[in-house]
Amino acid sequence: MRILLTGASSFTGSWFAHALVRAGHEVTATFRREADAYEGIRRARVDGLADHVRALHGCTFGDDRFLALLRDEGPWDLLCHHAADVTNYKSPDFDVVGAVAANTHRIASVLAALRAARGRAVLLTGSVFEGGEGAGSEDLPHFSPYGLSKALTAEVVAYEAARAGVGFGKFVIPNPFGPFEEARFTHSLVSSWLAGRVATVGMPDYVRDNIHVSLLARAYAAFAAGWASGAGVRHLGPSGYVESQGRFAQRFAREMGARLGIDCPLELRAQSEFAEPRIRINTEPPDVRALGWDEEQAWDELANYYRPAPALRKMG
Repeated sequence: MRILLTGASSFTGSWFAHALVRAGHEVTATFRREADAYEGIRRARVDGLADHVRALHGCTFGDDRFLALLRDEGPWDLLCHHAADVTNYKSPDFDVVGAVAANTHRIASVLAALRAARGRAVLLTGSVFEGGEGAGSEDLPHFSPYGLSKALTAEVVAYEAARAGVGFGKFVIPNPFGPFEEARFTHSLVSSWLAGRVATVGMPDYVRDNIHVSLLARAYAAFAAGWASGAGVRHLGPSGYVESQGRFAQRFAREMGARLGIDCPLELRAQSEFAEPRIRINTEPPDVRALGWDEEQAWDELANYYRPAPALRKMG
């Protein structure tokens, strides 16, 4: 298929782009910034895609250049809309209205152009932290203002897709981890161990859904391919290791310790505050055999990424 992908500079987006290319699709990826404007880990992800996708820099979802791309360079099979406004996404003051406006900028025009270019569907990336997504506790509320913005974005895109006469699919991600992620939970664990420190887990009793990003990406590519065959599902929420954060940290320590040959001590602190829902998970384990995914290989790749060897830090 010919696929137009947004958000490919992000952690999951870069993995999705590689998975789509490996599945045999022709991917054009749009980037809001020019290539030399990216820094750090995001720059590494962008550079890693350069030889695999057609990269169009300085192109934002819904702007004139994006619409011209849809209109003049078709036909397109799918629009994979992964990009989302994540500015200060952890803040309680996150700008929900502004984020939805950016995520759906000129959406009616975008989907009309997709339909004119013979596009079959728009595939939107959602989050398990949206209200009503996945399974869990506290009646599945919106996890945060950011989660609310993702849910509202999905409502708008689904509505406009129906009006435009194109299909709508939603791929819901839980907590991905793996090479080229930002400094989040698993990254902080490994950083502590490599520095010879005990890694602490402050909220060990939360039950979450951590998934290897390589598995998530293969599931995404299969989800997209389903639309080509006409038998694709419209909603998919793949799950990984569904367990408490404490148990997952222990799993992570075992796997990294055995491969890196270092001690991986943990301190699981007593949790007394539950400002977030206690349980939030996806419920659809991927068929790893059908996807051709190898769990041991995924752990090996992750250990190699963290092992102090710059030559290994290449994507693709």
